[in-house]
This record gives sequence, C-alpha cells and structure tokens, in this order.
Amino acid sequence: MLVKEQMTANPITVTSGMAVPDALSLMRDRKVRRLPVVDAKGKLIGIVSEKDLLFASASPATSLNVWELNAVLSKLTIDKYMAKKVITVTEDMPLEEAARIMADRKIGGLPVVRDGAMVGIITETDIFRSLLELLGGRRKGLRVTVTVAGGKGTFAKVVNEIAAVGGDIVGLGCAEIKEAGVMKWQLTMKVQDVTKQKLEDAIRPVVTKILDIRET
Repeated sequence: MLVKEQMTANPITVTSGMAVPDALSLMRDRKVRRLPVVDAKGKLIGIVSEKDLLFASASPATSLNVWELNAVLSKLTIDKYMAKKVITVTEDMPLEEAARIMADRKIGGLPVVRDGAMVGIITETDIFRSLLELLGGRRKGLRVTVTVAGGKGTFAKVVNEIAAVGGDIVGLGCAEIKEAGVMKWQLTMKVQDVTKQKLEDAIRPVVTKILDIRET
C-alpha cells in the first residue's frame, strides 16, 4: 500500500495572511485539523494545526474583554504560528514509511508532493483507516491472535493449515514481540468460512500460543 492510495488529494490550503479566527472557522467547517499554507504561486511554505491556532487564540484571552479579544484575534495571522520547516513525503512512498515518520516526529499529517508541487496530504486518520482495512476490521469473521516462533516457513504453515480446513484469511497483521526474552511474531488474522473450533484445532499444532480467538 502506497501513500497515494490513502492520501486526501487536492487538500484545502490557505495563505499565510489568513486571520487565525478565519482559519479556525475553516477547519471546523471542513472537519480538518491542519492546513497546508501556500504562497501566491501555490508553493508549499508551511503547515498549521488546529492546536497551534487554539493556543494563539487563548494567549490574550485572560486580560481582554470580549470586544477587545475579537479585535486582537482578527489581527493575528497564521504566518506567525505555522511550521515553516515542513516534512513532506511523495505519493509513491510506502504507507508504513510515512507512518514511521509521523510516529517518530510526533506529527499528525504530512503534505504529499510531486515535482515540488503539493498533490495531497496524508494524516493519522488515513493511517488508522489503512490499519482497519489491513486487519479486516469491517469484515465479519473470526479474529484470531497467535504467537509463532518466527522462523522461515512458520507463517506459511499457519496459512496452509487455515486453507486446509476451508478458512479464508481476509485480514492480517504481524508484529515482533518479546516473550520470555525471546523474539517472536504475533499474528492477528481475520478468517472467514470456518468454525471457531475447526480453526482452533487446525492452527494449534503450528503456533506457539493462541492468545485470543473471537467472533467479530
């Protein structure tokens, strides 16, 4: 899965001279939490988040009455609060690499660029939606989580046993975990077309442990 498959194409953008209240109103109306900032030629020059603008709005609030506050806020523009060093990704980047950047940098969204021009934005919501799809979260079936040794061919053995009893894997996730000081794989699968008992009996001989199995 690549960034271009999950990004929001042609995202809403603003210019650096937009007033903070107007930007916040736009975010509320369009249900977004960050806005890329572009110059007059459409070139990306920054990005601003709802959190940044709410902080800007709150800063003078304790010392002014409502009329004074409105006057002050109308003069605040987003160029003073936007991040100017913007981390970007390309549309052909693997989705997990974009997710790693977001997690490591603790940021909630990345503009997507092509030949220097912004073509989309990928956000934490897009990543969550992708995770939902990969794990088969919207599909009915048996959700089973197991640990396996992680050696070559181990995963194939699990898949083969499920297929042998007529099971159809429609969602899959794999993570490394440490169990009793030993690195293992934790597999979470969504399986259809097989009963719970038949699935459990089929995989038990080829996994280290069945951690959870349930109807979803």
